[in-house]
This record gives sequence, structure tokens and C-alpha cells, in this order.
Amino acid sequence: MKHVKNFLLLIACTIFSISFAQQEKVSRDKLQIFYYGWYGNQKTDGSLQHWNHEIIPHWSNPKWNNLGNHKGGDDIGANFYPALGNYSSNDKTIIEKHMKMIKDSGVGVVVVSWLGKDSFTDKSLIQYLDIADRFNLKIAFHIEPFYKSVAELRDQLSYLVKTYAHHPAFYKKDGKPLYYVYDSYKIAPEEWSKLLSKNGEKTIRNTELDAYYIGLWVEEKDAAFFNTSGFDGFYTYFASEGFVFGSTTSNWEYMAQYAKNHHLIFIPCVGPGYSDTRIRPWNEANFKSREDGKYYERMFDAAMKVNPEFIGITSFNEWHEGTQIEPAIPKKSGGFIYEDYGKDPWMYIKETKRLADKFLKTK
Repeated sequence: MKHVKNFLLLIACTIFSISFAQQEKVSRDKLQIFYYGWYGNQKTDGSLQHWNHEIIPHWSNPKWNNLGNHKGGDDIGANFYPALGNYSSNDKTIIEKHMKMIKDSGVGVVVVSWLGKDSFTDKSLIQYLDIADRFNLKIAFHIEPFYKSVAELRDQLSYLVKTYAHHPAFYKKDGKPLYYVYDSYKIAPEEWSKLLSKNGEKTIRNTELDAYYIGLWVEEKDAAFFNTSGFDGFYTYFASEGFVFGSTTSNWEYMAQYAKNHHLIFIPCVGPGYSDTRIRPWNEANFKSREDGKYYERMFDAAMKVNPEFIGITSFNEWHEGTQIEPAIPKKSGGFIYEDYGKDPWMYIKETKRLADKFLKTK
């Protein structure tokens, strides 16, 4: 009898363990972090990429014209300095370190920025997928506006699906990929409808390219865009509170209700702060102090308040805009002192884990 009880207890424990593991996997997918694989260095890539970012001119004030580029090395196009230095996004050791950090942060989906076939961001995607899989992470795609038309995008998506969709780390929701489409508003909703509506002339519905397409909601008027474009949902991306309508947390309740009324997915995006004056010296108005983590927590709390299916995190490593959670270190270059996280370079990896766990408790 004792053996039977022990056997039944073992079965119960095994079932509980399997159930917990499945729940953990599903739950972590609800946290999705934007990732940039566009950094290069001389050793791995033959040249610097992005660390030597240009200083972006102002659109109308000539005072900010022709300011040149950062040089790289100690002088990078960012207000913070990475603990890993001027790394290459194609370095396997770096990819492994990043996936371990993301796993430690409690996030389940890495949303990689993608600029199409044969781009720098496409070069090492198989490595990213393989390494992510080892850490039980998934890879989704942030489609950058590199295409000129929906027809061109359709061709690019065909390449993406044929090349990568078979991989076990390629993220799918209910069996379909989920794509974030940056600057979606730059193409007319009528054009998007040709691709995304069921009866559109270039429709991807019920084809191998079918997916959840998530457009970027920027201004209040974008409600009309999502009424007719055929997108499956929208996200807010920007980590600067109040920068635009979509990134203003007081508007998220309205946006969540709009999504519910139109059977769409709403993905509010949160970030630890915003600081980009090394590449946009004219943009001090959008600076957002990290406040030792308080800003991040407020954004997370605002997102949780609207009970979303997913929360997007901006970002793991968008160093140019100072939204990264990747470890940063104190550093001085010439007369410039980089911002840092205080005593703990890993502060925002740990804080993301705490906030992620807080969110998952609500699900």
C-alpha cells in the first residue's frame, strides 16, 4: 500500500511539474522585449556599425546641421556606455550573453529589429534562433520601414517565413507568427487593406504569410487607420511618456477599450527611461529620467492597469535612445560623462524580472 501511495504521489508531482513548466512558458511569452542586432565592430565585421552613429540634424533649425558622427570606442552615439563595450551583434559569445541576460530578466520573447533579406540584421538570425532556443526563448520580428510598398513587403515576408518559420524558436501565437510593424502609418490604410484584409487583392490571409500584424499607434487620429487597414492590433513602442498620444499612459485605457470594441490586440510598451541627446542634441524635451527605477515601475503599473495580453518592453539594447536594460557602466570620455545605473550595472535586468513577475501574477 505504501508503494502505491508513493507511486501516486510521484505521478501527482510529475503532472504538477509539467503543468507548471507549461504555464511558465506560456506566461513568459506575454513579456516581449525589443532587441537591436545592428551593432558591429572592426574585429568581427570589418567596420564599426552604429557605435559611430551620426549626430542627427534637426528638421528645420540649421543650428544642428553638419555635426558629424561619433567616432566609436570611448565616444559612442549613446548617453550610456555598455558594460560589453563596442560589441558586434554577430559575435556568438555576445549573442549568448544577451540571451542569458534576457532569460534572467524574466522575458519570454525577443523582438528583433529586421531590415529585410541580406541586411545586417538578417546576417546572424539563425544563430539568434539557435541560441534563443537553448535558453527556452522565442524570437519575434520588428519589421522596420525598409520597404516601399506592401507588394515589396509581401515578398520580404515570404523570404522570412521560408527561411526561418520552421525553427522551434520562431515565435507563434496560436500557431501564427506575430509581427510588429514599425511606422506602419507611413503607408495608407487602403494599401494595407490590400495585404491584410481577407478579400484584399494581395491578401496574406489563409496563406503561409498569415500572421498577427501589429501596427504602431502614434497619434489619436490613428484610430481611423486601424478601423480600415486590416491590422490585428497595435503597439505603442516609445518609452518617453507624453512624447506622442500612444506613449501617453493616461490614454491607454481608451486604447484598450478601442481594441476590445474592434477585436484587436493592444500591446502597451514600457521602458526604463529615455535619453538620446548624444544623437539628437536638440531633443532634451523628451528626456525621461530613470529615477532609480521609479519611472520604469510607473510605466509597468500603467500597462498592468489595462490588463493587456502582452506587454512590450522598449528596449533591451536601443543604446542610441537610452531605453536599454542591458548593463551599463560609469564612464567618462573627454569632457562627457556617460549616465549610468548607480552601483549595480545589472539593476535593470533585475528590475525587469521583478516587474515581469508582478505582471504575471495578474494573469
